[in-house]
Amino acid sequence: MILEANLKKIDIYTDGACSGNPGAGGWAAILEYNENQKEISGGEINTTNNRMELTAVIKALSILKEPCEVSIYSDSKYLIDSIQKGWVEKWKAKDWKRDGNKLALNTDLWEKILKLLEKHKVDFIWVKGHNQNPKNERCDKLAVEASKNI
Repeated sequence: MILEANLKKIDIYTDGACSGNPGAGGWAAILEYNENQKEISGGEINTTNNRMELTAVIKALSILKEPCEVSIYSDSKYLIDSIQKGWVEKWKAKDWKRDGNKLALNTDLWEKILKLLEKHKVDFIWVKGHNQNPKNERCDKLAVEASKNI
């Protein structure tokens, strides 16, 4: 249970990129607390765009040293809808099966996200990608660079 009284408020912008799908991928996040900003990024040789979108969230939340109130901004409808529409919780409750008894994808990453959501109070906010949102554009650039440097 998260006590909300004195939580630090953190804004996190995330993005994932993939050259080919699957292919070389990168993820990036920008974390902001008051006037402080930190950029993180990384990549994987053989991955998918959705895995990179989820990895960006995991890496960003994982570096927070204490429970925080977090706003995560992402252009990934897969990420945002899966959380906001309760799909992930339904998949988990049905032993990671979606409608039609198909296995949900990326369950290893969803498990990590759900664990991190127990620690932090998180709001997920969708932003339109490639629409002149400076922080989303910066995350995209960092993710693409990371995918090329692995």
